[in-house]
Amino acid sequence: MGALDLTAIRNDFPILHQEVHGQPLVYLDNAASSQKPNLVIDAISDYYRQDNANVHRGVHRLSQRATDAYEAARGKVRGFVNAKSDKEIIFVRGATEAINLVAQSFVRPMLSVGDEILISHMEHHANIVPWQMLCEQTGAKLKVIPMTLTGELDLSGFDTLLTERTKIMAIGHVSNALGTVNPVKDMIAKAHAKNIPVLLDGAQAVPHMAVDVQDLDCDFYVFSGHKMFAPTGIGAMYGKQALLEDMAPWQGGGDMILSVSFEHTQYNELPYKFEAGTPHISGAIGLGAAIDYMNMIGVDKIAQHEHNLLVAATEKVTALDGVRIIGTAQNKASVLSFMIDGVHPHDVGTIFDQQGVAIRTGHHCAQPVMQFFGIPATARASFAFYNTMEEVDALVLGIKKVQELFA
Repeated sequence: MGALDLTAIRNDFPILHQEVHGQPLVYLDNAASSQKPNLVIDAISDYYRQDNANVHRGVHRLSQRATDAYEAARGKVRGFVNAKSDKEIIFVRGATEAINLVAQSFVRPMLSVGDEILISHMEHHANIVPWQMLCEQTGAKLKVIPMTLTGELDLSGFDTLLTERTKIMAIGHVSNALGTVNPVKDMIAKAHAKNIPVLLDGAQAVPHMAVDVQDLDCDFYVFSGHKMFAPTGIGAMYGKQALLEDMAPWQGGGDMILSVSFEHTQYNELPYKFEAGTPHISGAIGLGAAIDYMNMIGVDKIAQHEHNLLVAATEKVTALDGVRIIGTAQNKASVLSFMIDGVHPHDVGTIFDQQGVAIRTGHHCAQPVMQFFGIPATARASFAFYNTMEEVDALVLGIKKVQELFA
């Protein structure tokens, strides 16, 4: 596997070539939102310059071109996660909307008082709050898979958490706060052995590794475009076709219907049944372009490069006195969360910014994780394939600068 041509790759990302506070930008906040290559920016711009029209509804040339590009993007998503059919790919605003869709359309009709929904302790709020809301609406109970001090799931009692009352298991493929890659394939197999459907939150997985929904055998897989070099406000939900066929629409309106009268509405076929209203057409086209770009670079090469960055960063930060890494799982994606003794993470982020280094500080929408470790927040550096070893060194220098100022 050859090394990435980082000079060429970085030239594809115009935003990286700027200064912040007089320093070259070092962007290490990719777990929050990744940057966009020219290929994506141009695809969006070209749509608005040449093809701007609504999809599925017009017989004129612009509408036909827009529809072709929109549906081509759906096909790219299908191929990217290896779904069986384009009918299994639903465009959504992001992973959050997809989880809410599954909660209300798939899970809610089957819930009774005392039924259970199983999540894990390391979930993003987007995979906690919708299920809490559902429990409040139905009288169901939320059960939580515990975690360990290394930031891994504690699966010692996992089998006992899977009961006849468990109606769905919803877990993150990769932790956004810790970088932990969860053993989801084995967990799915155990859940399916008890006829429990599984949703995977893949928002932090698809930018960093190959995902095959057929191999995983998950029932739903959700992710957001803005974390994988695509625009904000667009994402995708994979769902097994048989399940989607049986689910009622979550939202009503235009394009999700075949016919409407005051007495009855006949819903559209998949996938349009779940895409009410004018969709984020340019966002979907941008998502398709981002997939093209990732495939052009090579997802395996991306994963290897980011792994090398994480290993180097982990070794160098571990060697520093007064710094504690939060989340030391054996299998991690490119996230490094840390604490500097005696310094609040928000102060760390502010000082880093003055050095031109963009990191994330806070609870990362994972407050139960912070509560587990007994901390208010962490500083989080997260890598993408356009980051360099020199930027790892900038991270280390930033930590040393913080320590100097607070000595």
